Formats: sequence, structure tokens, C-alpha cells
Amino acid sequence: MNITMILEMAVSAGDRTAVTAGDRSLKASEVLALAGAAADRFRRHPAVVYLGANHPAYPVALFGAALAGIPFVPVNYRLGDRQLAALLDRHPGALVLRPGDLDELAEPAEPHTGAPPGTAAPADGDAVAVILYTSGTTSEPKPAVLRHRHLMAYILNTVEFGAAGEDDAALVAVPPYHIAGLANLLSNLYTGRRIVYLAAFDAGEWLAAVRRERITHALVVPTMLARIAAAVPGGDAGVPTLRSLAYGGARTPRPVIERALRIFPGTGFVNAYGLTETASSVAVLGPEDHRAALASADPAERDRLGSVGKALPGVEFQIRGEAGGLLGTGETGLVFVRGEQISGEYGGRTALEADGWFATRDRGRLDAGGYLFIEGRADDTIIRGGENIAPAEIEDVLLAHPAVAEAAVLGVPDPEWGQRLVAVVVGAGGVGAGDPGELRRWVRERLRSSKTPDTVVFRPELPRTDTGKLLRRVLLAEFEAPQD
Repeated sequence: MNITMILEMAVSAGDRTAVTAGDRSLKASEVLALAGAAADRFRRHPAVVYLGANHPAYPVALFGAALAGIPFVPVNYRLGDRQLAALLDRHPGALVLRPGDLDELAEPAEPHTGAPPGTAAPADGDAVAVILYTSGTTSEPKPAVLRHRHLMAYILNTVEFGAAGEDDAALVAVPPYHIAGLANLLSNLYTGRRIVYLAAFDAGEWLAAVRRERITHALVVPTMLARIAAAVPGGDAGVPTLRSLAYGGARTPRPVIERALRIFPGTGFVNAYGLTETASSVAVLGPEDHRAALASADPAERDRLGSVGKALPGVEFQIRGEAGGLLGTGETGLVFVRGEQISGEYGGRTALEADGWFATRDRGRLDAGGYLFIEGRADDTIIRGGENIAPAEIEDVLLAHPAVAEAAVLGVPDPEWGQRLVAVVVGAGGVGAGDPGELRRWVRERLRSSKTPDTVVFRPELPRTDTGKLLRRVLLAEFEAPQD
């Protein structure tokens, strides 16, 4: 199966408006016609590189590449010249679509009920559909390969075709080179929901767009959610049409979730956990889970607000120890995932085990109800004096302090302990200075002394990707550099 099947089904189901950006809109049939025309141009190249923001041309380029039978490669348009040149060198001969090319690509044509003659999509589900570059929080980005069968497995197992109401609209502000941007396009087309694009995220404009476009569904990453919450001065965001708000892409501090639940009282929250290599979400904590956790007096059930929920249909999880053996309920180890949607492929190399299991490189645990708790990247684990320490545990304690807005805990080389703990903190309200001693006492009172930061430093901000993931490698490079 080819992903263009999703677009063709959207046309056959009533041909609603598929995408809106500013004052421009395209029906599903127009996207299909434009994609067919683009395919004639695209098939002279080995790949299509999309170097732009959210735009009506994004679905045209994606499906045009699929019709042409070549990979679609959306890349970060904010990269520096040297980084971008190095990335483009990996795709010799590719057609590069830059911002100036996008308006023409999305110029509306006469509607068609099917692809123009000679542009039928290749049926090979094993062909490469999309290449996405991972965010590279602890190392350089890698080209993750998603084949048509991976994306179709995700959609067919998790989304109900044509389930959206006529007035349903989804606001998408995540960038097009992120797996969430790709998955939102495919899933909303399949369900029949109109997609409203924001070219760039701004909390005030996001709230205004929800009201103006009568948005019913939206997806944000944690930094977006925190900024939206901060932009609402009162107790209610005033967005009565918003029925569902999904968040994910990185760890979301619990205070941010609790604040968001208060200011969006009529909205169902969904925490989605997935990776680029898993073709989007593999676990979800749904609205009922959120409500049950908030209302429960049972500490174990209330803690589930900090989980990423249960496995989606067709997905399995395992928790393994460092030596590879399976761990029991509640034991923290390495998270492995298996399912039809799992790619686990980088270029010509597969990271899948022979029986299909993929190492997420996340550390986590499963509770008795099957809820998955992610405790950070395995690469982030700090080994201090022989003890394994998860930075997330200390970060959560720091974030509970009223003077802390953001926190990152690092393991910096130390000749005596192997690694020492350094906490990098952003003060509440953007304050760049504070009392390190007070924060060290705060942690020591709540965790044992071995988990108390040896050093606390304040910064005006933390380095993050465009989707809110902490760039630990940037901080580590700073603290590992020779000091005068």
C-alpha cells in the first residue's frame, strides 16, 4: 500500500477542505490534482527535499513524491548554511523545494476525482516513503527511514476512517520535519478533519487561531504547552470548541500538565509517546486516564498522570535489564517496542532485532495496569560512585520548587566519583540568578544525598530543539570543556 491511498479515500468520502493556511485553503481533490502534476516533475529526481515551514504545499509535495515513487525528505529550514549543506550532500540529485517554490506548487488547479493519467501510485508498500532526521539531542541527527507500510500500519491501526464531523478542525503548529507533523497530516486526512496550519508557533496566535478557526483538535509539544499556559492570565483559556489537546515529543513537567488541565476545563487531554523510528505514537494516555488520575485518592493511580499511557493496538512493550533479561512490573529498565509500524531503520542499516523488537533507548517501567512510565533516555543515565541516577527524577524535584521554571541535570566527569551532578536551572519568570544552596537543600530533603546536585548554575534559557527537546549534548560540551 502507498500513502496516497489516504488522500484518495479522503476525496472519495466527500472531498472536504483538507488544509487551510492563512486565507488559503485546498480541498482533498485539489491536493490530489496538484500532487499528480508535481509527480511528473518529481520523478526525474531520486528524492524530494522539502525546505520550508508549514504551508499548503507540504501535503502536495509529500503525496507528489509518493505518486512519483521517490522518498520525501522534510528538513529543518532553520539549519545554518554549513549544516544544511552537509545534509543536502546526503541526497545528491534531489529536488530541493525552498520557501520561494511553495506558493507555485500549491496553486489551485481544476479538481480531479483521481490522480491524473499516468500518475497512479506505485503499490510497493516496502518502498521508502519518508526520510526524517532525528532531533539529535545527545548525538548528531540520523536519517530515519519510514516505508509506506510503516505509515499505513500506524494509520489503519489507530485512526477511524471518516470519523470526523463536518466542522472538525485540527490546528498544527509543530514543524513539518517532525514525525508529529507528518502523522497529523495523514491521520487528519484519513479521519476527514480539516487541517489548519500555523507557519510558526506563538502562544498568543495559537490561542487566537483556536478561537478564529473554531479548532476542535490540536497537538503541542511541552514547551508550547508551557507558553500557552503562561499566556492565559486567568483560570480559563476561553476556547470552548477545543475538545482534544494532545501533547508529547518530550517529557512534560507535571506542573505544566496540571496548570493546563485547569485552564482547559472542557478539553480532553492526550499524552502521546512515540519516536521518529516508530512512525509516530506507540502509547497514549487518554482523556479518561487524565480525569481518573486527577480524581483518584490512590497514589498509584494518581501517579499515572506522569505516565505515557498504554500501548496502541498492534504494539507491544518489553522492559529489559542491562544484561538483556526481562524485568517485572514496576522495575525500571530499557524500553523495547515491537509492531508493524516500527521501522527502526537508518539509511541502509536496521536496528531491529531478528524477531522485530526495537530498542527505544529510553528508560522506563510498566505498572500493574500496563501503563508505561518513561524516565529519560538511557544515554542520559548518570553513574555516580557506581550508582545509576536518572536525571529526570532530580529534575522533577527541582521543577516543584516555586523559583524554578526549567531544569536540566547532567553527569560531568569527576576523578573521584566518576561523574558529579550539575543542575542547570532557569529561574521562574526567566530569572537568571538564584540561590544554589536553597535548591541543593530542597533536593536533599526530598531525595537522598547522593542525588543532590554538587553544583547548581543558573542560565536565562536552556538549549532546545524546535520541538522542545533538551539538547543535553550542548550543555555537556560546555561543562566538559577545559576550565580556566
